[in-house]
Amino acid sequence: MSNSKDNSLLLIILSFAAVYIIWGSTYLFIAYTVESVPPFLLSTIRFCLASTLLFGLAGILRKYQTISKKQILNAAFAGFLFLGCGTGGVAWALQFVDSGFTALVISGQPLLVVLMMWAIDNKKPATQSFGGIFLGMIGMYLLVSQKELVAKPDQWKGIITIFCCMVAWGFGSIFVTKADLPKPQMANNAVQMMAGGISLFVFSLFLENPLTFDFQAVPNYTWLALSYLIVFGAVVAFSAFNYLLTKVSPEKVATSTYVNPIIALTLGWYFRDELVTSQSILAVAVMFTGVFFINSTPQQSKNLLRKLKLIGRRSV
Repeated sequence: MSNSKDNSLLLIILSFAAVYIIWGSTYLFIAYTVESVPPFLLSTIRFCLASTLLFGLAGILRKYQTISKKQILNAAFAGFLFLGCGTGGVAWALQFVDSGFTALVISGQPLLVVLMMWAIDNKKPATQSFGGIFLGMIGMYLLVSQKELVAKPDQWKGIITIFCCMVAWGFGSIFVTKADLPKPQMANNAVQMMAGGISLFVFSLFLENPLTFDFQAVPNYTWLALSYLIVFGAVVAFSAFNYLLTKVSPEKVATSTYVNPIIALTLGWYFRDELVTSQSILAVAVMFTGVFFINSTPQQSKNLLRKLKLIGRRSV
């Protein structure tokens, strides 16, 4: 029994590490790939290949069970929300906004999840969560109100699309905690990715004309970036994400947005010379404080406020 608990705890820790670190780096790799491959076509290739890998791995390891029609439909719907609308939409938005800025906007995801759980499940947030939501809104305003980062209409198109993606991810996160999904987890992930890939191909057919795309013109670094997105961003991190949703609450899984923006912002600044402003850093600090209040106990919040007061007195 003890070994089983230890293994489960280790898997949870490793899954959080994958979701935190790998997904933080995917913004950079997606930004590189959409320079030469249409975003919906890119995402189609990414998730269909990742799904094929998972199905093959499930067969080799004999990790499969009988899947009902209801389970397939539930997994397909989740894949449409997470990957078709969520990740595919973010890839499209990265044509217009910086990768680091995109991650910063998405860092407000935990705030949105709390509000959606209140609206959908009638799960009223704790009193301190309202303060966290208020801080999150202030932080988001500080972020998107910067003229040096949001100066063109196309950039606003990207931001609005990102907000729509956040809604899709939030609803998907709540849905999968209650839905009857395929077993084991590997089969669930594979079905979700295939459904997401198919829906993305439909988007690509209507918006990008992928049948005439010249794949020979794609540079080698794009294929390398796409390989990373398939193996690590899709197979490893998305599998870890779905595993966590079966073990911990959606709010805790959404805390990956604490780390993702920091990694994305650092990589975007270092490799792509993306602008990092002092107002962006302030916005992130305010939003992260809000997210902390949402995901912490009242005692933890009191301890944080006490420490902030001590720091304030020392600085005076």
